[in-house]
Amino acid sequence: MTDSKEALLSHMEDLDTLDSDPPPAYDKPILKAPRGAPLPRPPPLSLPALNRLRSQRVILASQSPRRKQIISFLGLPNLEIIPSNAIEDLPKSLGPFEYVLATATKKAQAVYEQEINNEVKGEPALILAADTVVVDPSTGTILEKPRSEAHHLNMLRSLRDARNHKVYTALVAMAPLASARDPGYAIESMVEETSVRFDGDVTDELIMAYVRTREGADKAGGYGLQGLGSILIEKIDGSYDNVIGLPLKATLKIIETVMQRADDDDGLPGDGEESEDE
Repeated sequence: MTDSKEALLSHMEDLDTLDSDPPPAYDKPILKAPRGAPLPRPPPLSLPALNRLRSQRVILASQSPRRKQIISFLGLPNLEIIPSNAIEDLPKSLGPFEYVLATATKKAQAVYEQEINNEVKGEPALILAADTVVVDPSTGTILEKPRSEAHHLNMLRSLRDARNHKVYTALVAMAPLASARDPGYAIESMVEETSVRFDGDVTDELIMAYVRTREGADKAGGYGLQGLGSILIEKIDGSYDNVIGLPLKATLKIIETVMQRADDDDGLPGDGEESEDE
């Protein structure tokens, strides 16, 4: 017990010597934002993987403003938005889990191949891609973005009548290997699942009024939980920001994992060794 306590204290002392700004003092008055201005954000998380990435290229392979806003909480100043040009033509006959994971992987790999030999900016330290789908569990149908007002109306009415549906977001992170050995990168992926319960008392009149705001016109499933679309939802079970398009907790976890594997690739498949996952 004594040895473990000394090891812990030694570890805490090492953390204290890290070259980072100290957090604000508790007795220091909290700065209030001027009336009408957005609330100030807290200091960024001081974690090894994030601290390292703050001086390197980081690419979000998505043009979604919602994903950009969510990932901005991690405080990565060199974040670049480079949407994938990969054609999303995977068959809808795939199950939702397989479909969303394959689509996110395709996005990440397309941007990796495009940027890994960028002679001007240099190779990125991290590429993160995501894909989100809404699924009607009663039919297993993957819901796309609404194609028209009529399609939008039918989509939301169907979700209301079904009451429950699922939202899946796949995350794929890629990082170049420090050793540069084949295949040249570490890759990690995961799929986050959230259950959403639509409010069964929502009227056709309310659905029509919401559709005509066009808030949900660019969103899979046809609604935005972070905005007016929240009036259509009774409750959720799982990650809130997963429904918006990027689960932040899972994003941090996958970033830390892929960066560690990129630095220490002894466990990666190759050189005649088999992966532990196989």
